[in-house]
Amino acid sequence: MRKRWQRPMHSENRFSKKLRFLYLFSFAVLLLLAACRGTGTDQTPDETIPETAGNKETDHDSSPDAMEESRMELTITINEQTIPVMWETNESVEALKQLVAREPLTVEMKKYGGFEQVGPLGTSLPHENTDMTTRAGDVVLYSGNQIVVFYGSNNWSYTRLGTITGLSEQQLQELLGTEDVTLTILSSETAQ
Repeated sequence: MRKRWQRPMHSENRFSKKLRFLYLFSFAVLLLLAACRGTGTDQTPDETIPETAGNKETDHDSSPDAMEESRMELTITINEQTIPVMWETNESVEALKQLVAREPLTVEMKKYGGFEQVGPLGTSLPHENTDMTTRAGDVVLYSGNQIVVFYGSNNWSYTRLGTITGLSEQQLQELLGTEDVTLTILSSETAQ
């Protein structure tokens, strides 16, 4: 005969089964979260990063070649018209300088979205994209391998390369907003 103060056996079994299921489910969720953690990266397999990136011994190279390279300026032309640009000081611009040190780079640009001209560089440069609102005259790197020149505004994630100076928004619209253009990037040394 069963005593009144004892619980029936079947309710204990149900409770322990539910508890075990809850523990197993929680463990599975934690494993799934741990497996997913850290899989999102900004780098794609085709990106190239210079061998000197992060190497403190070579970051501050004071050899004559390195000093000359850091003084080298970049010039762009759009449809053979020289355009003044104030360049950023970052790893992407330094890599661009290295790319055009021996010969100019010509990029066939295409109008896109009614606010920009975009074209492939033919290679990937190091980049550190940040969300930004661009303005007319901004020159940016998109996905590490495309150069973009704005004659309007856009919100997206880019690496800033520089800003066109000395041209109004209307002049930029006339230069970039009517047809596809040819952009040439060259070093001040190859321009001479």
